[in-house]
Amino acid sequence: MSDTDLSVLGVRARAASKHMARASTQQKNAALRHLADGLLACQEDILRANAQDVAQATAQQLSAALIDRLTLTPQRLAGIAAGVRAVEALPDPIGEQFDAYTLPNGLRLHKRRIPIGVLGVIYESRPNVTVDIAALALKSGNAVILRGGSDNLRSNRALVQVVHAALEAVNLPADAVLLVEDTDRARVMELLRLHEYVDLIIPRGGAALHRLCREHSTIPVITGGMGINHIYVDESAALDQAVEIVFNAKVSKPTVCNALGTLVVNAAIAPVFLPMAARRLCDKAVQLRCDPRALAILSADPALQPYLSPAQPSDWDTEWLDLILGVKVVDSLDEAIAFIRAHTLEHSDGIVARNPAHIERFVNEIDSCAVFVNASTRFNDGGEFGLGAEVAISTQRIHARGPMGLRELTSYKWVCEGDGHVRW
Repeated sequence: MSDTDLSVLGVRARAASKHMARASTQQKNAALRHLADGLLACQEDILRANAQDVAQATAQQLSAALIDRLTLTPQRLAGIAAGVRAVEALPDPIGEQFDAYTLPNGLRLHKRRIPIGVLGVIYESRPNVTVDIAALALKSGNAVILRGGSDNLRSNRALVQVVHAALEAVNLPADAVLLVEDTDRARVMELLRLHEYVDLIIPRGGAALHRLCREHSTIPVITGGMGINHIYVDESAALDQAVEIVFNAKVSKPTVCNALGTLVVNAAIAPVFLPMAARRLCDKAVQLRCDPRALAILSADPALQPYLSPAQPSDWDTEWLDLILGVKVVDSLDEAIAFIRAHTLEHSDGIVARNPAHIERFVNEIDSCAVFVNASTRFNDGGEFGLGAEVAISTQRIHARGPMGLRELTSYKWVCEGDGHVRW
């Protein structure tokens, strides 16, 4: 694909975005119903294409975590279709009026929610992202240019065909969702400079991709989706509850960005709590990277020793995406907050406690995009937050933070109404 071809995609997406911005809620919801139905009706074709992607990834000896992210099953496809229906059921944000007021001179002002326009989304390994983004972009009246990776190209082609059929079934432009099929890395650089047509870049991937986008894009970039996440277990915590929260945050799906990375435990309860938690975690073969105090406590149990190793300084700044957990013992809430601030990527951090003052301090002083109180970090997710799905989880401080659903894919315009008002 040449520069000209990518520019053509931009022209097509921009034109489609104008149609999408004026589409009715009924029309958009009908397209989403067609999409959900189409995913199930075309299941055989989609899974066949996905199996080819998985076979290629296996032959290339990609990691088990990446292959798991890449793999579709009938159950996962049904879940993706259910997510589309959840987006359909959400209120349409476009046209919503807010912050209305009247000036002393009688001018009536309000803000009206509008689509951002054209989104450029760069991602790899997760074909479910293709549908999530398409559904959210469609409902929020945006167009989107998708640039997936070579590892999921066949899956993406099959999925985008279903998206196009759903759009065309309700007389919306198929160009509202476009796939860059050339997976040459140069296409990413071209997309990052397509500022005449693309309004926002959203990368979903590792630190290298995010850095590339920040350094080379001529388009605003929203980054996130990486988590070095912490749970602090306070001396006031209910220990049985804390064990289950920590276990879920680490084990339920260790390959995702909201999984637990480091367990921080108050020294007052560490001798009792750490063996409880470690036995539960090590039943699932979680490897524990322990600071000296945690290692001294846990080494007393011979059954745990195969799962223990001393933490290295770099461990506190590593996103594991695996069954590995850092363990740190601290003397106070102050030390816990300072440690988390030093190592968090401001994605998902939590406290397990019953002391209201400690909870309030933690919530006030830990400024991650989502802070959890007596709950697993695994809830930092668009579907779990009632958004239907998410385009990304933003850890930035402008426009949107946390899971980006429909409203986060909108901007607004001022509307000023008068009765012949003039200004001299």
